[in-house]
Amino acid sequence: MSTWDIVTLNLGSPAVLAFVLGVLAALIKSDLRFPEQVTSFLSSYLLFAIGLKGGLRLRDAGLDELVGPVIATVALGLATPVVAYVVGRRFMRLDVANAASIAAHYGSVSAVTFTAAESLTRSAGTLTEGFIPALVAVMEIPGIVVALVIAARAMGGRSLKLALHEVVIGKSVVLLIGGLMIGVLSPAESIAKVEPFFVDLFMGFLCFFLLDLGTLAGQRMALLHKSGLRLIGAAIAMPIVFGAAGVVAGTLAGMSVGGATVLGVMAASASYIAAPAAVRVGLPEADLSYSLGAALGITFPFNLVIGIPLCAEIASRLA
Repeated sequence: MSTWDIVTLNLGSPAVLAFVLGVLAALIKSDLRFPEQVTSFLSSYLLFAIGLKGGLRLRDAGLDELVGPVIATVALGLATPVVAYVVGRRFMRLDVANAASIAAHYGSVSAVTFTAAESLTRSAGTLTEGFIPALVAVMEIPGIVVALVIAARAMGGRSLKLALHEVVIGKSVVLLIGGLMIGVLSPAESIAKVEPFFVDLFMGFLCFFLLDLGTLAGQRMALLHKSGLRLIGAAIAMPIVFGAAGVVAGTLAGMSVGGATVLGVMAASASYIAAPAAVRVGLPEADLSYSLGAALGITFPFNLVIGIPLCAEIASRLA
């Protein structure tokens, strides 16, 4: 499959088009916006479904095929927040709290970006690893933990224990890990009863969630001119660098072209669910408009349009 085919397949997917519709709705100042309860349900559904599907595939995977990808994922989860923090301090010229907030967001994973990449690679027939959703949980926690540790050491007096506790018991981690364990432990006949809801309807719920995220991203885009070119440049450059590193790591770990692509996209993505919640508790001094604006207003749409096809092309060339 050529690069143009990958780009066309990605941009023509209902999920990406739903996101574009949301952005356009925000730009024309439409009143399209889901209630908070609906948004919360959709995010909870997606996180739990990702964990559940990962658990179902994980129980069928052999230990030998898991070792390499897990090591690569953990390494990326530890390295990306450190680099993001340095970029925040040196290039973006942020204070410690805001640089650590950037590190937490860009060290963690966007579950929705992951899902878009997984769907694309499965449609293209390049993804063979069934356990790939399980790697989301593996990368989700280290990025946030490393960022909070950096901030605690740099600022002193920070309650690291409280922040780490918030990460572990936070909704994102509980739903991902909980869904993963249920998928691993539940017998096949029991899973078959809920599979239509969590598997067959997954893309439909994803479209609704991306539609809502599009409206939020459109609102954030209107505020980005206040943040300066350094923030915009970093929010585009980091996904490119992290994505390429993730693809290389996945390839070296023996993953398929699609698997390396998805791992690269995971590294390139920035969290806007788990990270903001953890930063609110662990770094109350941080201004979330910087990190959340960059993650949701720039990096998220960049990855949907350019980042995913770029990672696919790099993985294809490395293979």
